[in-house]
Amino acid sequence: MKIGELAQRTGLAASRIRFYEDIGLLKAEREPNGYRSYSPEAVLVLELIAAAQQAGFSLDEIRILMPLDMEQWQHGTLIETLRAKVQEIEAMQTRLAQSKAHLVALLAEIDAKPADMDCSANAKRVMSRIRAGQVKAPTLVPADVTTLRKAKRRAVKHG
Repeated sequence: MKIGELAQRTGLAASRIRFYEDIGLLKAEREPNGYRSYSPEAVLVLELIAAAQQAGFSLDEIRILMPLDMEQWQHGTLIETLRAKVQEIEAMQTRLAQSKAHLVALLAEIDAKPADMDCSANAKRVMSRIRAGQVKAPTLVPADVTTLRKAKRRAVKHG
């Protein structure tokens, strides 16, 4: 099928389809007249790319996971990578929950400004309480830190 038909079937712009081809995520054959020709499988490939991006995978991660030939899927690698992404998301959720709790505590501390205190004095009061450890900063458990470091190394290695 031609790029226009593929764009219509997937709802993607032709420029995005060409981009995916340029970065090695999608394969097209060239006809004698130079036009791109895509197999019916290209629709599935583009749907998988969109789903993987929605799940938080970068294009580099998707390129590693998805072979150009759909018959060449590596089950073990796919499962391992999906499990690692779940761990990465769980670590991020933990970090975000802790950051939210810290911000809520900080907001409550700032909002507890006595009526007769100006903002500058309140800021000093809040900073003093933070330094004294009375307003807790979020902390990650060691497993979360390890997971985030591994995810960062993978991103650097493959990016």
